[in-house]
Amino acid sequence: MGVAPAPSRSPSEPDRTGTGRAHWLRVARETADDLATDAAAREQAGKTPFDEVSRLREAGLLALPAPTGSESGDADWPTAYTVVREIAAADGAIGQLLGRHYFLSWSASLLSEPALAARIGSRSAAEQWCWGGGLGAQEPPLRLSRTAHGRVLDGRQSYATGVVVADRLAVRAVRADTGEPLAVVVDPTRHGVRVDGDADTFGQRLAAGGSVEFDAVPVTGDDVLGSLSADEDTLSPRAALLSPVGRLLSVQLRLGMAEGVLAEAREYSRIGDPPWHPDRPVDSPRDPQMLTTYGELTVLTRSASALTDQAMAALHGGLARGTDLTYDEYADISALVSMAEVAASRAAQESTARALDIVGARSASARLGFDRFWRNARTHTLYEPFVPRLRDVGDYFLNGAHPPFVLP
Repeated sequence: MGVAPAPSRSPSEPDRTGTGRAHWLRVARETADDLATDAAAREQAGKTPFDEVSRLREAGLLALPAPTGSESGDADWPTAYTVVREIAAADGAIGQLLGRHYFLSWSASLLSEPALAARIGSRSAAEQWCWGGGLGAQEPPLRLSRTAHGRVLDGRQSYATGVVVADRLAVRAVRADTGEPLAVVVDPTRHGVRVDGDADTFGQRLAAGGSVEFDAVPVTGDDVLGSLSADEDTLSPRAALLSPVGRLLSVQLRLGMAEGVLAEAREYSRIGDPPWHPDRPVDSPRDPQMLTTYGELTVLTRSASALTDQAMAALHGGLARGTDLTYDEYADISALVSMAEVAASRAAQESTARALDIVGARSASARLGFDRFWRNARTHTLYEPFVPRLRDVGDYFLNGAHPPFVLP
């Protein structure tokens, strides 16, 4: 759906996911086309995206095959990334919701013991759970305490994606006795859980974001996915890949937004009623300034896409190494993903803002909905700013410092 988007892998690269990849990409494009037909109207209505989640579920995208917990469980990440990018080009908020679902639902494959990861993955796929929440650090943190009746979860998750529509929540909590951060999965219907759709953002309004209160919520052993400690003695290099895995989903989201707005602007420039040169045929725009802007934004987006492809290839190689992966290799991968984050953020911000100039005063029309791209991209990059990633890259390049373990 983008402006001559770069392929997610080079033509000579083998299809690592077998015959299933073509099917899922076709399904993603069909679903994206469906979402695009009423994207502006749905975004303006701002309703909780139960219908959109149903569309994803009916298409089978919530249960995108990935044998979680098995040695081949990472093979579908390249497919998942492309699916998120396709959906985000049509609807950035739903792309974010789907990307967060993939990240959280597959986190057990990197954090948990294989048997537990397999149980969670199998049930999630069979029942087509939609996952919401977040594993990033927050203050004050959720607390996991031990009582006479077992462990309980308390606290407030201030904001997280997808919680309003989630069948399962994955959150970060610290052990009250040791302070160790843990990834915990919770059924939102469990006693003591209260979800509030209180997010009042100017963009990404359909990402089903909100806060969650946990009041002495019982937590079993199977509810604890694993440790999120950044201590290299606790977190293995392979488990640490959870960070670049999640961050690359955000990269695909931003690229999808950039490609989506350029595709819609291009369509309008070709067949719309532009305010410049009204005497020229609408299907042959020749305004030099407009052509220059399209050229600049296409180069910017394609450059970010190429860097993202490098990061994806490096990540896939790291996942394939499994327990043989070293911390230095992990650092290389994480730094490359940080570079892709910066490039994709700039592409999304520039494209969604300057596309309004391309369309001109007509872009102020609420009916056309061009503003949603800018609002969605800007909201996402406010929650996940790229300046810290620039510092990580600089520190890695200059001092060889390993990038921090950062989770969305």
